[in-house]
Amino acid sequence: MHFLTIAEWDEGIWQKVRSIYQEAFANHGGKPEKVIRNMFIRCNCHLHVVLNRDFPVGMAITGEINSSKVLIIDYFAIIPNYRGQGIGKEFVQYLKTWANQHEYYHSLLLEVENDQTKETSNRITFWERCGFTLLKNYIHHYIWVPEPYQAMTLMLQDSIPLLRGEEAFKYISAFHRKSFQGTN
Repeated sequence: MHFLTIAEWDEGIWQKVRSIYQEAFANHGGKPEKVIRNMFIRCNCHLHVVLNRDFPVGMAITGEINSSKVLIIDYFAIIPNYRGQGIGKEFVQYLKTWANQHEYYHSLLLEVENDQTKETSNRITFWERCGFTLLKNYIHHYIWVPEPYQAMTLMLQDSIPLLRGEEAFKYISAFHRKSFQGTN
């Protein structure tokens, strides 16, 4: 496996990972493609790809808001045939290493559904095995989606205190707002 990270929209690479994105998120919280493109303009985003030879088997979109030093993992997916082989965990390790190499980020942040399903429980367990902490002290309710969410974070610098859930969602909500700005 090898990894690729790009900081600007690349139509050719997007076409290679588009099916991974659509399968994982089209019916479950995915943003329209025009919003994804906009994120690269407005949110200092990166597209990360895990490749088996030259075949993409996973993708992630990360971004930040207003020089926050928090890297938000907005989307993360491994294709079904490659799950359960440690590739997802290796991909998360790549993202941690990538963030640490920039010496700019002090934490990674993501959101997970706050429902009582096996899928959500498995997702939380995966992220916890990768070193993330579920911020149980706050449940966020968006006005535009019915399900509530919680944040998970991984601190990259020991000297920085763990984010609180409400603080985490200030970053996440600002990121989502900026993602959609100008896409009408």
